[in-house]
Amino acid sequence: MADALGEHLLRYNKHFGENVTLKDLQGKWLWDVVSTDRHDVLDAYLRSEDFFEVLAVMPESQRVLQRLHMNYEVFIATAAMEVPTSFQAKYRWLAKHFPFIPASHIVYCGDKSILHADYLIDDNPRQLRRFQGEGILYSSPHNAGVTGYKRVNDWLDVEKLFLG
Repeated sequence: MADALGEHLLRYNKHFGENVTLKDLQGKWLWDVVSTDRHDVLDAYLRSEDFFEVLAVMPESQRVLQRLHMNYEVFIATAAMEVPTSFQAKYRWLAKHFPFIPASHIVYCGDKSILHADYLIDDNPRQLRRFQGEGILYSSPHNAGVTGYKRVNDWLDVEKLFLG
């Protein structure tokens, strides 16, 4: 739904005058590519007040989620405990870009295995491992080599999977 990686790269490249691309991250997390002496800066981006509020919306996610919302009970789960300062910004971002999702259907957690749902779409395989329903891996550079899950490459794939 939100392009956090794009914002992270934008800030990092601007700050350090570099040009790290999505291609550079194939099979790796940004933290794996950036030298460890810069990890504090990466973390500071995430903890800045505006990071989660300015994220770009993934193409087609609004339209597809609106359609899903009309046919399914949709919950948005965010691993907000990884960045506890993100709660309010994430809430404002969701309200702005996905106003049809009621606040009662937004779940802040750390470990998404607590969710009791039929499906979980996530780019982080760690969140899918212990999930009891069907985990669907949303493609991202860091999970390029991960297997064992049904995979979607974009929101059009999500639409095809659930709405035909």
